[in-house]
Amino acid sequence: MKRLFRTVVTLVCLLALSACSASAQQVKTYGFKVEASFPHDVSSYTQGLFFHDGVLYESAGQYGESSFRKVDLGTGKVLKRLNFEGRYFAEGACVLDGRLYVLTWQEQTCFVYDFASWTQLGMFRYAGEGWGLTTDGRSLIMSDGTSTLSFRNPATFAVERTVTVTLHGKKVMYLNELEYIKGEVWANVYGTDQIVRIDPQTGVVRAVINLRNLLPVSLRQPRTDVLNGIAYDPRDGAVYVTGKYWPKLYRITLVEKK
Repeated sequence: MKRLFRTVVTLVCLLALSACSASAQQVKTYGFKVEASFPHDVSSYTQGLFFHDGVLYESAGQYGESSFRKVDLGTGKVLKRLNFEGRYFAEGACVLDGRLYVLTWQEQTCFVYDFASWTQLGMFRYAGEGWGLTTDGRSLIMSDGTSTLSFRNPATFAVERTVTVTLHGKKVMYLNELEYIKGEVWANVYGTDQIVRIDPQTGVVRAVINLRNLLPVSLRQPRTDVLNGIAYDPRDGAVYVTGKYWPKLYRITLVEKK
C-alpha cells in the first residue's frame, strides 16, 4: 500500500525540504530534544493523533486492522476501541463541536460520530484520497497526499477554500498527518523524518523540523515504518510525536538551528 511508495517519496521530499541558505521567507529550522518517552502500541499503523480534554486519541490504518482508539498515555494501553469494516482504511481524525470525524484513504468516506458515545451519526463523501485531518476550531483541515490543504465546513464537509503549501516557492508534496498548533498547521511529510509548520492563510512553510534518528536503531524492527503522528496538548503546550508501528511515543521540545 503506501509503503510501496516510500523510496521514491523519500528522495523527492528530502530534496524539496533540504536546508538552504538565507531566504526572503526566513524559514526556521529545528532539531529536537526528547523530554520523555512512553510506550506505544507497536501494532498501530498510526494515522491520526490528538489530545482532547487531556486524553490521547489515535486512529490506525490498514485494511482489516483500522480502528479509532482512546489511549492511556502512560502505558500505551488502548482503553476504548472502535473498529472499522475490513474494506475501510482509516486515516486522520479530529474532534470538533462534540463530533468525531475519521477519514478513509481511498474509500472517499469521512465517518462522523457523536464523540461522547461514539455512536455513528452519518458520513460524508469526498473526491480523491483522505490522509490527515485537524481543526482550527472553525473548519476541518484536510490533506490528501498532495501539496494542498482543504478547509471544509464541518456541517457539510464542503470545501470552503484551499491553500497550496510551498517551501521557498516550491510545492511540498505528500502532506500527511496534521495538527493545528498556535495558529499554524503542522504536517508530517510522508516518507521523511520532517514536519513542516504552515501558515494556514498562505500555505507558506514557516519552519521545518528535522526528527531524524528520533526512534533509535535499537528499537527498529522489520515492520517499523515512517514517522507519523503529531499531538499537541493545549493544557501545557507539550508536543508528542510517534510513527507507524513504533514502540514509542515521544514528548519533544524544539531546538532552533542557526
